[in-house]
Amino acid sequence: MADDTVVAVHALGRRNPGLHHPKLTFHSVDFSALPALPAVHEVYLALGTTIKVAGSQSAFRAVDFDANFNVARAARAAGATRIGLVSAMGANSHSRIFYNRVKGELEGALTELAYERLVIARPSLLVGDRGALGQPERKGERLAMRLSDWLGPVIPDKLRAVRAEHVAQALLRAVPVARGNQLLVFDKTERKRQAAAP
Repeated sequence: MADDTVVAVHALGRRNPGLHHPKLTFHSVDFSALPALPAVHEVYLALGTTIKVAGSQSAFRAVDFDANFNVARAARAAGATRIGLVSAMGANSHSRIFYNRVKGELEGALTELAYERLVIARPSLLVGDRGALGQPERKGERLAMRLSDWLGPVIPDKLRAVRAEHVAQALLRAVPVARGNQLLVFDKTERKRQAAAP
């Protein structure tokens, strides 16, 4: 919304985030039966949950695959040519790990929608202020952040916890200028770019 080249932002969700801005329009939606979307140029997908929160593998898939794919398909129909996805390190459609398999299947499905530009971010553990978003705190995340801060020098860059806002900033930089499909891995190069960003 701070980008002067952006005229309007449409946010889809089940509950209003409580943000107010002249450019922002919030749409309360059922992700399994989306209405036609307004004309858009680019779309960002960051919907996700955990099996523990969702309650079952099928409920997890309904969010992490179905809801994201439905938005991507509806946005493509509304004219979007560029798309950014928050996926996960280890995403692989052939993985034995259910979580990684669903993430990989979504990445593959998005390539079939023929977007001109597809940028996939694959962070490791994603952390942020979940309380401010009305989400339950995850004890494992707090522990991971402490360990990451303490053991930072010995943990490989791509395995360190990544702040949600850093992933968002990386996507906002990459999606408008990407050519074809691009993968964002949060290695040393990307972390240096984040440190240098204003």
